[in-house]
Amino acid sequence: MLQPHIRIDETHGAKYALLPGDPARLDRIKPFLSDVEELAYNREYRSISGIFKGVKVLAVSTGIGGCSAGIAVEELAKTGIKAMIRIGSCGAMQTGIELGDLILAAGAVRDDGASRAYVDLRFPAVADTELLNACLIAARQNGFAHHVGIIHSHESFYIDDNENQKQFWAKHGVLGADMETSALFTIGRLRGIKTASVLNNVVICGTDTANGIGGYADGEQATAQGEKNEILTALEAFVLSERK
Repeated sequence: MLQPHIRIDETHGAKYALLPGDPARLDRIKPFLSDVEELAYNREYRSISGIFKGVKVLAVSTGIGGCSAGIAVEELAKTGIKAMIRIGSCGAMQTGIELGDLILAAGAVRDDGASRAYVDLRFPAVADTELLNACLIAARQNGFAHHVGIIHSHESFYIDDNENQKQFWAKHGVLGADMETSALFTIGRLRGIKTASVLNNVVICGTDTANGIGGYADGEQATAQGEKNEILTALEAFVLSERK
């Protein structure tokens, strides 16, 4: 059945999906794939299909935030997707995480609105163990700088106490911040979908988030390489999952 927002149905024939936020990132995913086909583009949801090392995958942009990402998770699940990996950006909240380093989220602080709408906050937002392990193996095999731990998924860049929030979670060992991972993990778990999140660090700890994001959009070299690394990590993880 054709899904109302992502505008694709089960005829795509894939089990795996990459979930970038930015629709433009699909153009940077395409070189990694063969037999690429544009599927749909509606609102923030642009989708392509392709083949990586014999495995068919989708890439579907989700826009910004947990609410938008949650719609993609729900509708992709209805089309037969069984595993999803977010490939997005984040800002580091600990020293020693460089621009372009990958953060593999083992779990997420549920400080978003979307996951709260689904289930009590006592329900944890955690990655699928096997899919996270596949991402870890892929990052190690490729020699990509990476960190594994908890991230903070928040609701907005522009809340009045944003800096206090960052300091609080950093003090508790949280590695970085994004806006989508907690919704992905929570909704995916509730719907029986395997999920993981591989994030490219675009902001050094202690620097301004807005400036970091702006530099990323302009194609700063280290973060541009980090984006390539996260794409390859996720794709290799799907291959490992398929071959298991």
